[in-house]
Amino acid sequence: MRAGLRKLHAILRRDLLTAARHRTGFAITAFGLLTELAAFYFLARAIGPGFRPGGVEYFPFLLVGTGVYTFFVMSTQAFLSTVQEAQQTGTMEVLMTTSTPPAQLVVLSSVSAFAGNMVKLLIYLLAGAVIFAAPFHANFLACLSVMILCTAIALAIGVAAATVQITFQKGSALLWLLSSGVWFLSGAMFPIESLPRPLIFVAHVIPLSYAVTGMRMALLQGESVIAMAPTLAVLAAFGAVLLPLALWGLSFSLRCARQDGTLSFY
Repeated sequence: MRAGLRKLHAILRRDLLTAARHRTGFAITAFGLLTELAAFYFLARAIGPGFRPGGVEYFPFLLVGTGVYTFFVMSTQAFLSTVQEAQQTGTMEVLMTTSTPPAQLVVLSSVSAFAGNMVKLLIYLLAGAVIFAAPFHANFLACLSVMILCTAIALAIGVAAATVQITFQKGSALLWLLSSGVWFLSGAMFPIESLPRPLIFVAHVIPLSYAVTGMRMALLQGESVIAMAPTLAVLAAFGAVLLPLALWGLSFSLRCARQDGTLSFY
């Protein structure tokens, strides 16, 4: 446990120092976030105040939905990029010979980008509230509960993308599915209830839809943990099943790839 924490601290410190040397990247990221927020703000104004999905204004509805959705997509990209970079530079097999368990190594190598995406989500929501006056009625404990469970699910999806990349060299297909096929089922930009009934059923088996709904309930409606118990229970169930399964799948795929000599295939 202590060894893992020391490795995590070393990786975070290294990546933080590296990021600090590239300040231009922060400015570009901030400009992109502000541009996206402005686009959603004026879109909500164009639609008008009469559209109140779930009883909340459309701009904060968009703000929370797109923020949570982007967090999931970028977190998946973080794990996928880590594996692809190691394969392309030929360092994958070298890394697997270290004393650190291979699955743990992949997770540790991706944790900085994952943490960075979480910070971006917080900045995105804060900017929406401060600059564009998005009305929030947050319940802090409920928000924290949803965020912890969302993090577990996002980790599971990211690890799954890394596993697909190692096994089939097609991890980008999972990312494409998440970014193009799942987004409209998550309710990020419009209520799930507006979908055809068969698609509503599909949306209800996607963890991202519960993550988006849960964050809106906690952040926009101020629902308590008790009131959100059903949603939190579903998120916890997804996390409890998906994360251990994804970690087992990653360990298994790494063992098979080492035996087959395909670790560096991409």
